[in-house]
Amino acid sequence: MQLTRSRIIATAIKLIEADGVEAVSMYRLATELGCSVMCLYRHVPSKCALLDGVADEVMSAIEVTSLPQGRWDERLQAQAMAFRKIARAYPRCAMAAVSRRPMSARILRPAENALAVLADAGFEGQAAARIVRAFLAYTVGSIVREVGVAPGLTDGDDAITAGPPLRQSEFPQITQLSAELRASDPEADFEFGLALLLQAVAARAPGQQILCTQP
Repeated sequence: MQLTRSRIIATAIKLIEADGVEAVSMYRLATELGCSVMCLYRHVPSKCALLDGVADEVMSAIEVTSLPQGRWDERLQAQAMAFRKIARAYPRCAMAAVSRRPMSARILRPAENALAVLADAGFEGQAAARIVRAFLAYTVGSIVREVGVAPGLTDGDDAITAGPPLRQSEFPQITQLSAELRASDPEADFEFGLALLLQAVAARAPGQQILCTQP
């Protein structure tokens, strides 16, 4: 099979999702592709360039349904959900992508779209930038908790209720709500938190009412 940049990036994505960014080297990638390292360098000059390519490929897959006549909060919600969809499909690559400096128009497009929506809602300058960062932090954090791609997090772990039984007298609230705290519905949890975040933003919008669906 012919060695192409697209094939190299696709293989890198596969390896990153399997073992993480740190485990992927140019040598391992060459071995996986059945070629020499020098052949790789003809298409991607360094691991940094490789990761830029991975970030570009993953982030450009974000699809947002156009809602030009829709409410700004609905449009912002759609963008957050679209990013989450890609981040769930490629969690390790998505984490690597958001930690890198944007290098292409394809990577910058989601941020541009979000800022345009916020401008329509009356947010400008620092406020708009902070809102985008808040949504990004919330979405990334939910993915880290859900799929366990961060050190110390594994599937099924619960930082609050895992471990030996708790003394009810010392932790009455946690003991009472232990079943709820252990229950896992990532989709419902994400939508609940997203609705809260949207309501908080709506409350600060000039001349806007809180239009978002109640969590």
